[in-house]
Amino acid sequence: MWKNFYFILFVILLVIAGNFVYAEGETEKEIINPEYFINLDKNTVDRGYTVSAFDDSLKLSLIPGTLNQATGVEMIEINDDMEMPWNLDKISRIYQFEFKNKNAYDNHKPFYIQFSYGQETNNYKQVFFYDKNYSTWRPLPTQDFLEEKFVRSLIHLPFARLAVLSYPDVLTVGRASWYGYKGGNFAASPDFPSESRLRVYNRENNKFVDVVVNDYGPDRKLHPGRVVDLDKVAFKKLASLSEGVVDVRIEPLYIAPDANKRILGFSARGATIEPVITSKSAVVFEEDGQTILFNKSATTTLPLASLTKLVAVKVFLDTRPSLNKVVAYDKKDEEYNYEYCRQWESARLELDDGDTLTIEDLVYSSLVGSANNTIETLVRVSGLSRDDFIKEMNEVAAGWGAVATKFIEPTGLSPENVSSSLDYAIITKEVFKNPIIQKASVSLEYEFYTINTNKRHKLRNTNQLIGLNKYNIVGSKTGYLDEAGYCLMTRVGLGSKFITTVIMGAGSRDISFYETEELIRYGLRKK
Repeated sequence: MWKNFYFILFVILLVIAGNFVYAEGETEKEIINPEYFINLDKNTVDRGYTVSAFDDSLKLSLIPGTLNQATGVEMIEINDDMEMPWNLDKISRIYQFEFKNKNAYDNHKPFYIQFSYGQETNNYKQVFFYDKNYSTWRPLPTQDFLEEKFVRSLIHLPFARLAVLSYPDVLTVGRASWYGYKGGNFAASPDFPSESRLRVYNRENNKFVDVVVNDYGPDRKLHPGRVVDLDKVAFKKLASLSEGVVDVRIEPLYIAPDANKRILGFSARGATIEPVITSKSAVVFEEDGQTILFNKSATTTLPLASLTKLVAVKVFLDTRPSLNKVVAYDKKDEEYNYEYCRQWESARLELDDGDTLTIEDLVYSSLVGSANNTIETLVRVSGLSRDDFIKEMNEVAAGWGAVATKFIEPTGLSPENVSSSLDYAIITKEVFKNPIIQKASVSLEYEFYTINTNKRHKLRNTNQLIGLNKYNIVGSKTGYLDEAGYCLMTRVGLGSKFITTVIMGAGSRDISFYETEELIRYGLRKK
């Protein structure tokens, strides 16, 4: 009996001790948010006062007239994990301030905050506040004091949670050269859009000139530390032309919005935790680890339009044809296209019956120019019946694991050709194992002459992101149908790894390009 009693007592003590250790461990892990508090009486607020906390990391400059009543001012250093904008870098701690007397400040007069940042960077910086209504971070007008490592901003809020964020792709400190163009106070910038106004300082002598951006450049791939190029008239106000290149810093005076009223990529609602995608479906897929980095309705089945063509070309090339083989065009090839659209609606290569061209010309016309009639010619000369060719397209897609994909014809003109953005990312990985498809899909343009007539044909890639030369794009295909909206697949190389973005059902071609670029940048940061 006593043995049972002592055994039970021993178990109870073990449980209590375990709870104590657990509680002690939880206490050790508790996040501490240091606080600062000061009471400002009426005489103090009337005279003006600078509230400074956390070793002067954050200061509120409350000049006379900012507050109209006595109030306590609370400031907190936020060390809790907090989601930050996906496309910005946090270079300071997060602080929060609050005027405890809600009647002391009526938002009528903005005041300055001074905010130190610890991380040195040559990128553009702004103070952002967290907007709980939209779950976004919104920027404040900000001036960067580079040497002192602090920024100063105007704010008109009685409460705010703040951080200093930098734009990783926007340089404000570096080098500037000159060029001859309009002959005035102008500049070329790779970061700030046309019509933006910049104040450019020579860091050697502190001379400055205000310029308007009227051109794009310099190319960061060629000149990674180059901030702007100045018209020689503007450059001469900073230094002698013989210097060629000078060290500068830039203070943006006005940043022009884009056509959709976004400023440096952000809408009026501010910076979001993830990309905001309006297309019906989207995915960012990291091929090496088979990892989905982002998805919006990625398994939803939708019409895929001309994205179909990559699979058709892959099936054709699997028959191992000679690219130099000359074949004759047959007008009957394009008649299959007109089962799904009117003749003038179909993207086509202008060929007459009997025109001769090479297999390579057909492949490039199908992928660079997205021609529908040349796909049907490839099907005809493949050695397979049309039904067997389409059957093979379905079987290879299913074999790759693209189970939501279905083809009923080889061009994408039928809205019954369907896939999902995730399926298509899987297809992309397999299709681009073929180097011919990979090369053709990212060719900016392709030119050839029909052999029998010597007629010149010049095709240009429909993915405008390739021409920007901002990313290492190693695979691409566009698509459009009324039923499908705008579709776009883009594959970016990162050494031996690849990130594929797929967008389906975008509302316009411009949206498909913009949202694809957002997803590329997101994938590169999350890789």
